[in-house]
Amino acid sequence: MPRPAVPLKLHRLALSGHCHRVELLLSLLDLPHEFVDVDLPGGEHRQPAFLALNPLGQVPVLQDGEHVLPESNAILVYLASRYAPSSDWLPRDPVEAAEQQRWFALSVGMLAPGPASARFQGIMGRPVPPAIVETSHRLFALIEAHLAQRPFLVADRPTLADLSFYGYTAQAPIGGVSLADYPRLRAWLARIEALPGFVPLPDKL
Repeated sequence: MPRPAVPLKLHRLALSGHCHRVELLLSLLDLPHEFVDVDLPGGEHRQPAFLALNPLGQVPVLQDGEHVLPESNAILVYLASRYAPSSDWLPRDPVEAAEQQRWFALSVGMLAPGPASARFQGIMGRPVPPAIVETSHRLFALIEAHLAQRPFLVADRPTLADLSFYGYTAQAPIGGVSLADYPRLRAWLARIEALPGFVPLPDKL
């Protein structure tokens, strides 16, 4: 498996599920890396030095030598393609590849405004709007039914889609979104947590 010439550098907020999905893949692939913690509360992401890395002022940002890449799902694809090209993390079958893109889209369309938002409000000690809880349960019901057909989101093995969904799903209860009604979803979370190299997502500021 190819290795980076120098340790990969991940600009992150440790509490971020978007950053965690990248951290998780770095650990699962056992790639040398280092973290650069960005002070978002202090506004570091709006300073010129960080905006030169990502003009949108968002984490995560991956630096691989001179190559700079923002956006968590794009980083996942990059890491798997460059450093684990013979692995199963990035599906090559057309149906599986399309299915992974579907879950990537859902990670923006439903995961972010649903479970991710609920978790954030819970961590900040704020009330969670009912619409966020409703979106979360619609998504989890979809996942629960989907997992009746396979052990992971795309195939019979984990792919990048699973990493994209793990963190915010696992910690949705912080925002008052119970997982009690979703036994297949909970079993899927346990399968991710059992992967060699798994690292947890922090749940406190």
